[in-house]
Amino acid sequence: MVIITKKLKTFEVVFHDPTKAFYSSGDKVAGNIVVEVSEVTKVSAMRVFGIGCAKVEYAKGKHRCREDIEYLKYEDTVYLDHQPRDSNGSVTLRPGNRYEYMFGFELPHPGQLVSSYKGKFGCVQYYVRAVMERPSQPALQCEKHFEVEEPLDVNTPDLLAPAAGTKEKKLTCMFIPDGHVSISAKIDRKGFCEGEDICINAKFENTCSRIVVPKAAIMVKHTYQANGRTKVLGQKLSVVRGNHIISGMCDMWQSKTIRVPRLKPSLLGCDIIHVDYALRIYVHIPGSDKVVLELPLVIGNIPFNGFGSRTNSMSSQAESLNTPFSSFGSLCLPSQPPSYSNISRDCRIDSALTPLLVNYDADEDEGLFMRAPELWYPPPPAYTEVRRWRIEDRHLTNIVSY
Repeated sequence: MVIITKKLKTFEVVFHDPTKAFYSSGDKVAGNIVVEVSEVTKVSAMRVFGIGCAKVEYAKGKHRCREDIEYLKYEDTVYLDHQPRDSNGSVTLRPGNRYEYMFGFELPHPGQLVSSYKGKFGCVQYYVRAVMERPSQPALQCEKHFEVEEPLDVNTPDLLAPAAGTKEKKLTCMFIPDGHVSISAKIDRKGFCEGEDICINAKFENTCSRIVVPKAAIMVKHTYQANGRTKVLGQKLSVVRGNHIISGMCDMWQSKTIRVPRLKPSLLGCDIIHVDYALRIYVHIPGSDKVVLELPLVIGNIPFNGFGSRTNSMSSQAESLNTPFSSFGSLCLPSQPPSYSNISRDCRIDSALTPLLVNYDADEDEGLFMRAPELWYPPPPAYTEVRRWRIEDRHLTNIVSY
């Protein structure tokens, strides 16, 4: 923000590195306070403030809810180098000159700040404020905002741990039981960054009489707290869809992917504003509420490096023995088809004469015949196993087609 008055041509805060996108804990915020005047101006003091705070404000009926938390508070008085001062300590600024007051301060250590945020009912903001005090005149001030982004590493053990869950819904039709719809889902880890793919392993079971559709979506929830009241806003960010599941059938997702769009990292550590992400896996049921299963997600800004993937994979396999997914591994696999070496290669037509039109009123030897060439048919192609799952009497039956 630049202040321009009759006596001031320029009054602004300029950072030393204007291209710097954001700051983090421990970084130094430095710059100049630039002043240009159009007439002689006396300045008794130039003060600089570093301010960081979280604010929530919204209306709840007739009540106005407001809450503030301070995360950064810095104050200092800066001076001009090689500039004479009056007896009372004031400095005289003259037209035609450019005056620059230098300032600099370090941000607190990790754990004391939260990342910048701007939402519908609240924000977390950081800025530098310069206040020019003048004798017998009101003080002037200008501000310059800067972004703070705290590092959030998705390679920590907590975020590398898998997440799984199960949900089931029993349905009725005219007070008559109509089967159930269930979801069992798992993801290999909870921490992701922008542009990464979330691999979903899920099993859907439909024993009701309706056709259902499984879906998955990345959800974000903004929570604002003020004066003991809470306001929550939710939003669906990206969606993937599966195939229809008819009555009495199952469906499985094996590493079905949904990509993380461009998102701000999860907001952690703020007492009055929370930004939480989740992977919502749900089944749309006509004429009934959805079956919804939510798995927690944390969106970070330090990407997955893959070092913990092998250990995590082995641990997830061990844990999977106690999950609903192990039921699929316990199913007996079908036997292989007979070897093609046991099939006769003599595939010629037995009769060289094949009737095309037959007169049933005439003798057996009469009719229109064609002579078929004696050809060797190629061996049968390699078989492909097609697995389908049918629910009968609430048990899974493995049907294999060749």
